Amino acid sequence: MGIATLDPGHTAHMLEALFADRLQIPSDSGEVVTCSLSECVPAEYRADGAVLYGSDEDRLAVITEVQLACDPVKRETWLAYIANMRARYHCPACLIVICPSDTTARWASKAIHTGHPGLTLTPLVIGPRNTPVITDVATAVGNIGLAAISAITHGQDPEIQTILATLTTALNSIDRSAAARYAEYVAVALTGDAQKEMERLMATTSFLYQGEYAQSLIAKGEAKAVVKVLKARGIPITDEQQARIQACSDIETLDRWVERALSVTTTEELFT
Repeated sequence: MGIATLDPGHTAHMLEALFADRLQIPSDSGEVVTCSLSECVPAEYRADGAVLYGSDEDRLAVITEVQLACDPVKRETWLAYIANMRARYHCPACLIVICPSDTTARWASKAIHTGHPGLTLTPLVIGPRNTPVITDVATAVGNIGLAAISAITHGQDPEIQTILATLTTALNSIDRSAAARYAEYVAVALTGDAQKEMERLMATTSFLYQGEYAQSLIAKGEAKAVVKVLKARGIPITDEQQARIQACSDIETLDRWVERALSVTTTEELFT
């Protein structure tokens, strides 16, 4: 799932803000289309997301690709993405490459010379340098897609905690299911301390849009609490029992186990 497919309208708003002088997106609402860009669908010819904007003669296909590191082999497939999308929908197509790191963004933005006279592909790249740091909630509410991209591309920024807090607050202004998808996408795209902070925000009881990913984070924390209480009380726990606790994803059951862990005399009593 690519970020473009989370909400085509938000994506269009974000792209217009970043590439106002280079990209014109038709005003009609976008349609999420297949991101398989070849007939036999080898893995390297599958983009992260694709949206078709406009109707009739005024259409534009937007392909999005998240690139976490430099990959010369993958880069050679990008022209094929555009060519296949043009052939399938008979309309102009453009490629957007999202790079969380500045090093990868600089690499991805280099022109790709095809060998055919006049045919050179210069990808439109989104990276830390051309994405604003958004720490104002009103600004984030006004452009949710850009706020999400800001969080993804500024994972190493000193203000990342404020950026993520701003994003999660702004997500309360949109549909809950859409907000959950954005939050989960950002959490997965981040790494290190930034990812841990996003997961912490998503696991709080005040988080209003609990998707499956957020629920799994809460369950993981509850399971850890059960094991920690048992060990702190000196209650013996086998590897099998610990694995059973950690495999549980039902929050009500885990809540019950946390309470029982405070008084049981054996770990087996926890499960009865």
